Amino acid sequence: MTDTTAAAPPLAMLAALSEEKRLRILEILRSGEHCVCDLTAEMDAGQSLLSHHLKVLREAGLVTDRRAGRWSYYSLVPDALAELETFVGGLRRDAEAASTGPHCC
Repeated sequence: MTDTTAAAPPLAMLAALSEEKRLRILEILRSGEHCVCDLTAEMDAGQSLLSHHLKVLREAGLVTDRRAGRWSYYSLVPDALAELETFVGGLRRDAEAASTGPHCC
């Protein structure tokens, strides 16, 4: 299993989410752990392309993997998603506060 105890900074997570295929992978993983072979079939993508996207998501701390024999299984990292949610929520609160505060000129 890949160690994901140290979450990536929000910028790295947001960058990982900037690709439609990666968002689709996260959507699939919402239902739970999936084998890479299932992801390949659901995404209708080649294994090398899928591996690239999974690597980006792992490095961003958004997904984790575990090996079982010759297969890899992927799942979401709830703590990383909570951190991202907190970051984005903070941006929203700051934007709301700034819109009611004083403005220059």
